[in-house]
Amino acid sequence: MAQSHKVQKHAIRLALHEILKYIDKNPDKNLEKLANNISSIFSGLFPPENFEKLKLAVADKDNVWRNYGLSLINDIDRNVTEQMLMSLGIDAGYYGTKAVRENREKYHCNIPFIILFDPTSACNLKCKGCWAAEYGHKQSLSNEEMQSIVTQGKELGTHFYMLTGGEPLIRKNDIIELAKNNRDAGFVIYTNATLIDQKFCEEMNEAGNIGLALSLEGTEESNDWRRGEGAYKRTLEAMDLLKKNKCLFGISVCYTRKNIEFVTSDEFMDIIIEKGAKYSLMFNYMPVGHDADKELIPTPEQREYMYKWLKKVRNSKTGKPIFVMDFQNDAEYVGGCIAGGRNYFHINSAGDIEPCVFIHYSDTNIRTHTLMEALKSPLFTQYYKNQPFNDNHLRPCPMLENPEYLRKMVKESGAHSSDLIHEESVDELCDKCVDFASAWAPEAERIWTSTKHRDTHTQYYRDTEEGKKEFSGCNGCCQNCSKNSDE
Repeated sequence: MAQSHKVQKHAIRLALHEILKYIDKNPDKNLEKLANNISSIFSGLFPPENFEKLKLAVADKDNVWRNYGLSLINDIDRNVTEQMLMSLGIDAGYYGTKAVRENREKYHCNIPFIILFDPTSACNLKCKGCWAAEYGHKQSLSNEEMQSIVTQGKELGTHFYMLTGGEPLIRKNDIIELAKNNRDAGFVIYTNATLIDQKFCEEMNEAGNIGLALSLEGTEESNDWRRGEGAYKRTLEAMDLLKKNKCLFGISVCYTRKNIEFVTSDEFMDIIIEKGAKYSLMFNYMPVGHDADKELIPTPEQREYMYKWLKKVRNSKTGKPIFVMDFQNDAEYVGGCIAGGRNYFHINSAGDIEPCVFIHYSDTNIRTHTLMEALKSPLFTQYYKNQPFNDNHLRPCPMLENPEYLRKMVKESGAHSSDLIHEESVDELCDKCVDFASAWAPEAERIWTSTKHRDTHTQYYRDTEEGKKEFSGCNGCCQNCSKNSDE
């Protein structure tokens, strides 16, 4: 890190500390002053319109996001608040974003904002529809390998890491050590919550740069149907412990055809908010793995319901004081599919570098390739050159909504199945998605063409000088071509 960055970060940290101490005296009264001071501290680092929206929100006592901001100030350990503002706000959000954009231009490939990796394949639960339950206790990344991932990632500009599995907290001591050794990065751990105890809560707060995403899916009945008897109760108990210790956490929700009404109910949302969750990370069920059941894929009607529900729950006047995002239905805000290193990629517990946590195909491994070599590999290059897979961002995925793309990319790149138990051919996987893709396409088109969308200012490969030259000879048969006959 440049010496000027260190000096600037030190000054920002000191200013944040003093401001938050002042706010603590009367958070409700001083919240507007906090917004003004943050705008002053971060002036020049982020677009000015972001700060204007922040000021307007905190000045309105009926604004849901004002209440959300107060809950963050009152409910989260002060060291965590300060450290996360630095790790995710400054290191990832400012310095990291600049470096990522510069490296995309420099290396002519996707560079991610987030990297997901699995510390271990081991898990103490066996949830229906979860491929990780099949993996067993056979694979783990070493401490040195995990540190190498983060070190290489930070060199690219990536300062945000999500740990998946398996159950990552089987390696909780190693994860705490990793976070403490990399305070210029933020870590979010997806967990089934069964291994959270008092000691771990204290260590999380001491590190300051760790948040959790606890698996929880609606009612006790709908949750335990997938996750096993007693899972719901254990998760709520873990939430109580985390809230008591002022830890930063939210929930992770896989919504399926069977549970969607439960995980979006007011009752469920009110429970998790009362329990202390600050975010809900939601994702559409994907039929990945040997035993996957395609009948769990939400119906087109349910997908439309989710799209509308998200807008309702995030409304500043009528919504809920919790940050909710849906990796599938929020694609319009990030310009479509974010996998293949465009915004993130995944490394499994055997070291295979995969374009997506749901796409178990690979042509590189961290034990034989650097991260940059992976980003320039044939498979990742296919992602880079083919994104977006659909200009209708309600159909972002090359597997679920555009399976013809995943077939093409895997076959043309020569990538192999990286499933740790049962190899699954790309045709076998994509065949499970064809029916939904076909049924959803006309509904997605109807919704997309009748709804206003923001401009994401995203530049794809097709927009680069190199891409323009390549696509200039295209006959207009693909969705990514400027000559697309559908446009």
